[in-house]
Amino acid sequence: MKNYKIISLNKGAWDKSEGFDFINDFNRTWLKLVREKLKDNGTIWISGTYHNIFSIGQLLQELDFKILNVITWEKNNPPPNFSCRFFTHSTELIIWARKKEKVPHYYNYELMKQLNGNKQMKDVWKLPAIAKWEKSCGKHPTQKPLAVLTRLILASTKPNAWILDPFAGSSTTGIAANLLNRRYLGMDQEEEFLEISKNRKLEIENPKTAELYRHKIQGFTTKKELELFLAKEPTEEYGSELIL
Repeated sequence: MKNYKIISLNKGAWDKSEGFDFINDFNRTWLKLVREKLKDNGTIWISGTYHNIFSIGQLLQELDFKILNVITWEKNNPPPNFSCRFFTHSTELIIWARKKEKVPHYYNYELMKQLNGNKQMKDVWKLPAIAKWEKSCGKHPTQKPLAVLTRLILASTKPNAWILDPFAGSSTTGIAANLLNRRYLGMDQEEEFLEISKNRKLEIENPKTAELYRHKIQGFTTKKELELFLAKEPTEEYGSELIL
């Protein structure tokens, strides 16, 4: 929606469905590949809508991942449903799974509890959709907000952990990782989006910009809560590994 007019939501050829068999084969192929690269104590987060998330859930179990949670991200400001023939789409599902059934994973329980008013954090997160300031280097049709990626990374990784994103897009995962003192490797087949990624990385190399962005990320009780937490983290740990 732009200026209260209906606009095209065509995201490109890569977003077109080619049928269930194609979707399942594609998902099985890339999940096998990332499983091979994931450490035994590593975890994987996968977000999606009903178009593909059920395929992912089934295949994770087929490939012997252990599903830990299915997060429901409830958007504070979803776009309206212009057809008025069904409910407004206001959520996305995010599956969290670990590689091995019996190998423990890392979970920062105390921080998640702190961010939830000193109560156990539930698997429904109310966080805003993408903000205008997050598109300073260009637009990606499915760009996720830093608020969501920040929470995923803080919940499941230690400082300096390696984070891989095989579908980087405009690298929101990478920006969140770098702002949180984690290491990142992303890949994408679209040069246009890789250029946005590069510019976003250059943008946060300015310490003042990085500090400003940390203050703007939603999901914290104060603007400085994130920086205060990061200042207390040890600087040499990297025992966890994550794929997004």
